[in-house]
Amino acid sequence: MPDLARYFDEKKYMWDKVQYPDEAAAKEAAEAYEKDGFEVRIVEEGDSTLVYSRRVVTEVVVEGQPPI
Repeated sequence: MPDLARYFDEKKYMWDKVQYPDEAAAKEAAEAYEKDGFEVRIVEEGDSTLVYSRRVVTEVVVEGQPPI
């Protein structure tokens, strides 16, 4: 089983838990992740292709009153 998380350029990426049969299928999935704001890495491993992704939180929305 592939690693659930890998580091690329000192950044942590998470595997989407799908073993794609070829690079074309992995690229299609990667493009969908990129449209949703994720950074993506595609990795060839054995007979399958894996997609690792990460998203950096750029905004935190806090609702409600602060504690007293």
